[in-house]
Amino acid sequence: MKIIDVKTIFVGNPWKNWLFVKLFTDEGITGIGEATNGAFRTMPVEAAVRVMKPLFIGMDPRNIQEILSKIHLGINLTTTPAISGIEQACWDILGKSLNVPVWRLLGGKTRPRIKAYANGWYRGPREPKFFAEAAKKVVAMGYKALKFDPFGAAYRFLERDEERLSLALVEAVREAVGDSVDILIEAHDRFSVSTAVTIGNKLAQYNPMWFETPVMSTDVEATIEVARRVPIPVASGERFTTLKEISQLVSSKAISIVQPEIVRMGGISGMMKAAAIAEAHECYIAPHNAQSPLCTVVNTHVGAVVPNVLVQECFDDTNVPWTKDVFTFTVAVKDGFIEVPDRPGLGTDLIEEVALTHPYQDQFTLRLYEKDWERRGD
Repeated sequence: MKIIDVKTIFVGNPWKNWLFVKLFTDEGITGIGEATNGAFRTMPVEAAVRVMKPLFIGMDPRNIQEILSKIHLGINLTTTPAISGIEQACWDILGKSLNVPVWRLLGGKTRPRIKAYANGWYRGPREPKFFAEAAKKVVAMGYKALKFDPFGAAYRFLERDEERLSLALVEAVREAVGDSVDILIEAHDRFSVSTAVTIGNKLAQYNPMWFETPVMSTDVEATIEVARRVPIPVASGERFTTLKEISQLVSSKAISIVQPEIVRMGGISGMMKAAAIAEAHECYIAPHNAQSPLCTVVNTHVGAVVPNVLVQECFDDTNVPWTKDVFTFTVAVKDGFIEVPDRPGLGTDLIEEVALTHPYQDQFTLRLYEKDWERRGD
């Protein structure tokens, strides 16, 4: 079997343009992967796929590690979401060629379902009443955990009035969902160490599952400093692109939850390695997943296998409704858990005629330090 062509497809989700990579083989089997890169950095990834094309055309897609090695050497060992998209598509082809799901190829299930948490549910006014009502709706959908950023457009510091409002939003959500639902507080790399420590201590009264990326997450030293000075768990790692960064974070023993992003870590292979590094340090992974429903599916295959997955992020039920119509299959959250699918390969594909009705648009971005960003294009 040989790869004979590659195709890239954009889908214009209102707050982030998604990018997909499709591989074609001489035996008629195709594979799909996602290469979305943040809120406004996806267009260069599409160009990277084209540039890499000579490195993998003609190769057997079932020889995944050989393809990864050739690509990495060919582009001077640089990691990019383009590699992840290609790699995922190869796993999809391998699974389809053997008529087994990808999780089977990764070693088989350690669990039949994965705990999920909702994100993207708080599109509206930054008011306690709205957040409380929106949180109740998420719980009514079956979720037992939900994440949100209450901090508005804060950057490095937080004015007193903004601090009071942010904490009021957290309090309103906690009161709305009760003590049995996990709340996860997102900070989007906003704060200085001193501000993060102040906020982290004040958040403790609401018993959050974690305080996410309170400082710039690529600053491992600062993240560790905050984790050692607040009484609640700190989670980080979504911006990491190397296994070395994962190792530096978890080896500190101050962090017990790391959040690798599958499109940045080099795809399924990279996530499996990241999970193994975390496991060696008695840490959990909670895969970051602010992409399309395809990425949720891919993460589900990994999460079914690795023993130290804590919880899976999911936007699938809070994106605009048509986004599920772009795919032949999406996973479902039932009673707070994602059921692991048994379909061959990754088990889904793009419906391209639907995708074409939602084209790339320049204004589909998310600027996290601007007022009303949390409305996400509404």
